[in-house]
Amino acid sequence: MFSRIRSDVQCILERDPAARTAWEVLTCYPGLHALILHRRAHWCWHHDFKWLGRFISHISRWLTGIEIHPGAKIGTCVFFDHAMGVVVGETAEIGNGCTIYQGVTLGGTSLYKGAKRHPTLGQGVVVGAGAQVLGGFTVGDGARIGSNAVVVKPVPAGATAVGNPARVIQADTDVKREAAASQMGFSAYGVTQNDDPLSQALRGLIDNAAGQEHQIALLWQAIERLAAPASAASRDCVPKDAALQETFEADKLNQLIGK
Repeated sequence: MFSRIRSDVQCILERDPAARTAWEVLTCYPGLHALILHRRAHWCWHHDFKWLGRFISHISRWLTGIEIHPGAKIGTCVFFDHAMGVVVGETAEIGNGCTIYQGVTLGGTSLYKGAKRHPTLGQGVVVGAGAQVLGGFTVGDGARIGSNAVVVKPVPAGATAVGNPARVIQADTDVKREAAASQMGFSAYGVTQNDDPLSQALRGLIDNAAGQEHQIALLWQAIERLAAPASAASRDCVPKDAALQETFEADKLNQLIGK
C-alpha cells in the first residue's frame, strides 16, 4: 500500500511543476486523496460490501470534488490534476500513467446493466480539461483528448481527438515532426498547436493568400519596369492604384489563430 502511494506521489512530482515536496503532495492534492479512497471503495465493491463501497466514494466526492464509482478500475501512477468535477463511471478503466484534468467525464451512453458502458483508457492517455468521453470504447495508449472535446468513438493509439464531436487526428509519421514532438515533452491539457484541423486549414489559406499577393506584386513590378522606357501612353496602362508592394499582413492573422 505504502509503495503504491509513494509511486503516486512521485508521478505527481514529475508531472506537476507546482508540486514542491512529497509532503505537500500528500497533504494538499485532492487527486491523490481521491485515489487512496477509491482503492478502499473498490476493495469493498469487489468483496460484496456494495453499500460501503458506494458510501466511501460518496465521502470522497464530498472531500475532493472527484466522483469515482467504486467499480471503476484505475491503474498505477494515474494523476488527477486539479480534477474538480471529474466523473468516472462504473465500468470505466484507466490505464497506468494517465493524466486527467478538471471537469472530465468518463461516462456511458447505454442504460443496460452489466454492459460495458464506460470508456477504457490505455496507458499514458492525457484527457484535457472539460473533455467528455462517452461510451464503452477504447482510447489507445498514448492518445490525447483535447480540452472540451466530446469523444463518442474509439481513438487509436498515439492519436489526438479534438472538437465537438471529436475529430480523430492520426499521429504524424514524418520523422522531423516526430523529433520535434519528442523535444516538446509532456503536453499539458492534451492540446498542441498542430492538433486543431480548423486552425491548420486557416493557416494554410492565410499562407496561400500571402503567396498569391507576393506573386501579384512581382507581376505589377515587372509590368512597371517594362513600361518605363516606353512612351507616357504605355505607362498609363499601369493602374495608379496597383499594389506594387505587399500589404497582406499574414503574420498578424496567424497570431490571431495561434500560429
